[in-house]
Amino acid sequence: MRPTRCTTDDGVEFRDLNDNGSMEPYEDPRLEVEARVDDLLTRMSLPEKVGLMFHTVIEAGADGSVLEAPGAISKSSATDVVTRKHLSHFNVHALGDARTAARWQNNLQALAETTPHGIPVTISTDPRHAFIENAGVSFSAKAFSQWPEPLGLAALRDARLVRRFADIARQEYVAVGIRAALHPTVDLATEPRWARQAGTFGQDATLTTELGVAYLQGLQGDSLTSTSVACTTKHFPGGGPQQRGEDAHFPYGREQVYPGGRFADHLSPFPAMIEAGTAAIMPYYGMPVGLEIDGAAVDEVGFGYNRQIITGLLRGTLGYDGVVLTDWELVNDNHVGDQVLPARAWGVEHLDPSARMELILAAGADQFGGEECVEVLLELVAQGRVTENRIDESARRLLGVKFRLGLFDDPYVDEDAAEATVGRRDFRDEGYLAQAQSVTVLVNAAADGEPGEAMLPLPNGLRVYAENVSVTSVERHGKLVDRPEDADVAVVRLAAPFEPRSDLFLESWFHQGSLDFPPGLVARLERVARQCPLVVDVVLDRPAVVTPLLPFASVVGSFGASDEALLDALFGTIPPRGRLPFDLPRSMEQVRRHPEDVAGYDDPLFAFGHGLTFTPDGPSGGNG
Repeated sequence: MRPTRCTTDDGVEFRDLNDNGSMEPYEDPRLEVEARVDDLLTRMSLPEKVGLMFHTVIEAGADGSVLEAPGAISKSSATDVVTRKHLSHFNVHALGDARTAARWQNNLQALAETTPHGIPVTISTDPRHAFIENAGVSFSAKAFSQWPEPLGLAALRDARLVRRFADIARQEYVAVGIRAALHPTVDLATEPRWARQAGTFGQDATLTTELGVAYLQGLQGDSLTSTSVACTTKHFPGGGPQQRGEDAHFPYGREQVYPGGRFADHLSPFPAMIEAGTAAIMPYYGMPVGLEIDGAAVDEVGFGYNRQIITGLLRGTLGYDGVVLTDWELVNDNHVGDQVLPARAWGVEHLDPSARMELILAAGADQFGGEECVEVLLELVAQGRVTENRIDESARRLLGVKFRLGLFDDPYVDEDAAEATVGRRDFRDEGYLAQAQSVTVLVNAAADGEPGEAMLPLPNGLRVYAENVSVTSVERHGKLVDRPEDADVAVVRLAAPFEPRSDLFLESWFHQGSLDFPPGLVARLERVARQCPLVVDVVLDRPAVVTPLLPFASVVGSFGASDEALLDALFGTIPPRGRLPFDLPRSMEQVRRHPEDVAGYDDPLFAFGHGLTFTPDGPSGGNG
């Protein structure tokens, strides 16, 4: 599908977006972005400008059609939000194969062409190239090439690889019409209980900054163009130091604290991301408690509501003039089925939706994430509580990004090219290699207890007892057996511990609470180890307390690796070279005593940077 083009008398091709038979300045591809924005703003109605300021969830039809009925996540039909509410920024959740995704995007763009000025749609996504499936945070890769979580990229300590990954993600996104990324996340993983560490680059501010810039450059390039994906860097001024590690999606996790006085550490990646040209920045939900900046107490309201943080610090001190997109659903509660997720109006829960929206705009934000209540903002303008000049200020920033991405000139994609690009064999191979290499060897114990010897790499041809590992991955290297007593080695994969919760919507997706393995599991694994040598892989989406496993097992950590990639690492087919992106604590007591904002411990079980290495012929290295 391609846009209908017209040609002027002097031979200039253009899209007649307002269908009046002539080329208006905003339709003229030769003009500078600022001139096109200026012209379009003078033509747009207030409802059209207001619609730009909402960025809601949308669902794609399984056959590539636009959905004309609310789905499980989306609140309205596509036609309603595009043509009546004038929204043109959408966060897509589930997507099918590449061809279907491209067809849906094209159908949505065709719908947008029917609006008064043909303003194209910008499709955004949370990360979707790794393993963790969390409807509020990320999606597993499915049709896209699959890579480690950002923590796994951090375990490889390779900025060039991160930029390469992001460039591949860019190619796959652009192929299906996704032109905005609600990432990278440059929060610091300083609080071990926090649920969102897998999407970070770990605890270290310097490494996070280096990899964050590389990630941004891979997606955006040196500047926004028709081949870029516009990034939203998050979560300003640094999420992560949540009180007791609880997540700010939920009322019990609203407080963000700095008992160690390390606010500056958490802020430090953002100036570099601004200098690198991030298209947007997203403040976190968190409500700062007891925070002072330059001797002034910061209001204890969520960062999206906080004028001292957005206008004062971000726009003033740091000089940022790009888009500020709030995190999702700060204004209205979200009811899904029989569950509710309260609006993240932390510190201003007593305000009604109108007053919340007014405060967010006064703080300096441009766009309301997860909302589509345009009528609330229109009423605020009608009442004189928000000026049209303030609307224009945000509309100008939002339109500028669309023009720079080339969406006004051609928002459509080619279905054949999408199918050929997404999940390309070489992209998958590069992702697989990174998965295996990011495996991090914590303890390489001797199989027979002899000092100075090591179990890994495992030789091929062994009889293997396995738990939570696929049959096919084992049989590529040895013979699968049903009982430890019949095995030469046991390989067990464990998820990092968490406390399941399911009262609030989205809560069941978040791994929160204790990092201790249950004692019954530990005792059972110890029995396995008495029958045969044991290798345990712990999927470290959070820094588990692995202390009780060490007396009887070789232990590795992974950060997004398939069973096949893990086994290739353990058997030395692809030697692992990962190093820890965060400290691993000795105990939960150590975690509870530790200040939420401080990176690392004085006496960790394994320190940031730890990782043993080996060649296929045997151990060859030590701590990194």
